[in-house]
Amino acid sequence: MSSEEESRQAELVERARKLFAGPVDFLLSAPQLHFLPDPVVPEVAFAGRSNVGKSSLLNALTGRKSIARTSVTPGRTQELNFFDVGDPLQMRLVDMPGYGFAKAPVKVVEKWKHLVRDFLRGRQVLKRTLVLVDCRHGLKDVDREMMKMLDESAVGYRLVLTKADKVKASELEKVRAAVEVEARKHPAAFPLIHVTSSEKGMGIAELRAAVLEDAES
Repeated sequence: MSSEEESRQAELVERARKLFAGPVDFLLSAPQLHFLPDPVVPEVAFAGRSNVGKSSLLNALTGRKSIARTSVTPGRTQELNFFDVGDPLQMRLVDMPGYGFAKAPVKVVEKWKHLVRDFLRGRQVLKRTLVLVDCRHGLKDVDREMMKMLDESAVGYRLVLTKADKVKASELEKVRAAVEVEARKHPAAFPLIHVTSSEKGMGIAELRAAVLEDAES
């Protein structure tokens, strides 16, 4: 990275820090598409298997303790949850329903799939989706299904490894490399893999900057 690129990245990191240190407020939950807020600002969505650490990552990115409720019970997020960022409003974060849990009824899972698919295909202000992957497990088939859905919807996405503090550095690098190889096979996947730990703050500032960059793109 050149000195000019480093300077630009540092400026982006600082702007993102200031933005997310300001107002971040829960707007609404949308169980169906007709409940969606008006598409007036850029949106960045968060997707991942149940219990992947999505709520914890949202809390870490926004510097809050409970902007998104964390829960040890998989599948708690059953709707599209929208959060307003900035005053004046600059962007929205969208917490999507978790996927891949085994205990939910088939009809409920199908309903969520339709909601997510229709949202992805029809939301013009959606700039990027972050697909969260647990470092301890790497990509699973349900993650690949989500990636395929994003590819087919032509929605660009970043792969974000979570809970990086829970594995050894050598194992973390193996998982990161494997995910990177797989990302290259997907047309809508961003080539850079983000490695994060909500608990330790690892990679949070960089991911925050990436979210702002996506919103402004």
